Amino acid sequence: MRIENDFRVLVVEDEALISMLIEDMLADIGCKCVDVASSVEVAMEVLTRAEPNFAMLDINLNGARSFPIADILKSREIPFVFLSGYGSRGLDEAYFGAKILQKPFQLGDLETAIESALG
Repeated sequence: MRIENDFRVLVVEDEALISMLIEDMLADIGCKCVDVASSVEVAMEVLTRAEPNFAMLDINLNGARSFPIADILKSREIPFVFLSGYGSRGLDEAYFGAKILQKPFQLGDLETAIESALG
C-alpha cells in the first residue's frame, strides 16, 4: 500500500516509543503528514488547526479516554481506528463494533486497518 504524501494522519498515543513506531510505519507507506498527540487536550488542539484524513486513537491515555476525540472525528466523518492492547474491552458503549487495531501490530495490520477504514 502507498498513500499520498499529503495524506494526514492523527496519532493519539501516550507511549512515546509506540507513537514513534507508528510514525515510522506510516512513513514506510508514504505518509509524510503525521500529527502526534499524547493526550486528549493536545489532540483537541491539533484538531483546531489540522483536518486529518485518518486517525488512530489509543483508548487509554494516562487514565483519560480518547472518546471525546472520537466524537469529534465521527461528527466530521473522519475515519479512525482505536488502538488497544486489550481488544474491545474498555470501549464505550457508543463505540461497540468500532474498528480496533490490537497492539502490538505489524505494518500489514496497519495497512489493512487504513484500507478498511477508508473503504
